[in-house]
Amino acid sequence: MSLGYAEKLSFREDVGSVGMPEIFDPPELVQNKIEELAVMVQKSKHLVVFTGAGISTSSGIPDFRGPKGVWTLQRAGKGIPNASLPFHRAVPSLTHMALVELERAGLLKFIISQNVDSLHLRSGFPRAKLSELHGNSFKEICPCCKTEYLRDFEIETVGLKDTPRRCSDKNCGARLKDTVLDWEDALPPEEMNSAKEHCRSADLVLCLGTRFLH
Repeated sequence: MSLGYAEKLSFREDVGSVGMPEIFDPPELVQNKIEELAVMVQKSKHLVVFTGAGISTSSGIPDFRGPKGVWTLQRAGKGIPNASLPFHRAVPSLTHMALVELERAGLLKFIISQNVDSLHLRSGFPRAKLSELHGNSFKEICPCCKTEYLRDFEIETVGLKDTPRRCSDKNCGARLKDTVLDWEDALPPEEMNSAKEHCRSADLVLCLGTRFLH
């Protein structure tokens, strides 16, 4: 996730569980799990992947709930963690690229992501096979004609607000909006509908870089 994104969000005291420990399996168990998963993926007819901030930490973008996450440090009164490089210079991780290869091989049908870092799109993953549930810090949208504009710079605002730019369609020209949700914003229906449709068809869902909270 973006540090800029974290700083732009409205302050919220209760952000849920934070400081979750990382659990590491011994190498032989990891190898066994990899082999088991590979078989499951090969046998699947409709694989869907759900991704969170953990797949981008190796790209230099801190997560939120991990031991050194944004909200973990915030609760401890330590402020925002330092990123290892500017957000716009982050490059897709091995995980991002592996998902691209799975899609090209016809094995991965759809990704549902909580991330706003645009790394799935930068990796070359098809937009039509991706739901960005929390938006994209590098994307604007026209509220009238729904044209999306992917930028090489981080959009100035969050919370679905007006940006300084307008739709370039001469028949439209509406003021563009950012696509990133703030705390109280509802999940975007278009992204949610696609996610629900593919989850209904899925026979295998792989969760990467996030965990389900109960």
